[in-house]
Amino acid sequence: MRQIDALLNEYGASHQDPLNKRIHWICVPSIYFSIVLMLWAIPPGPVLQPLRDMAGSAAPFINWGSLLIAITMLYYLRLSIGLFIGMILFSAICMSIAWWLEQAAFAPLWLIGLLVFAAAWVGQFYGHKVEGKKPSFLKDLQFLLVGPAWLMHFLFKKAGIPY
Repeated sequence: MRQIDALLNEYGASHQDPLNKRIHWICVPSIYFSIVLMLWAIPPGPVLQPLRDMAGSAAPFINWGSLLIAITMLYYLRLSIGLFIGMILFSAICMSIAWWLEQAAFAPLWLIGLLVFAAAWVGQFYGHKVEGKKPSFLKDLQFLLVGPAWLMHFLFKKAGIPY
């Protein structure tokens, strides 16, 4: 059995309740997105600013959020090329929305991210209370990254795309 299949099966074992699954469809992408938002809001500082200076019109997309996404994508690439591509697409959507929110400037990105993060985790823990099982990441932090892949693999299966 491939490592990705073993991880998805193990993650899925604590996500059998239909309500918990529905909650995860909302909360897992929301948490991922909120982390991108909060990191996007951190000033680039001396580490990223030289890269931004060279990037021209792409400069807003060089930030701590995109750096974390790049590192995270290495993890997904190691597990599955298909899920890696799916997660890149989802990450691009998250970054596009973050950029749009930054341009709209109706609230600080860090605040939006923090509120979404808190609300989504409340939802997650409620879902696990309904499920009657602890969140998988309490056993292994790797499952914080498996959660988004678990949802993506359902989309791939529904579309008939191998992962």
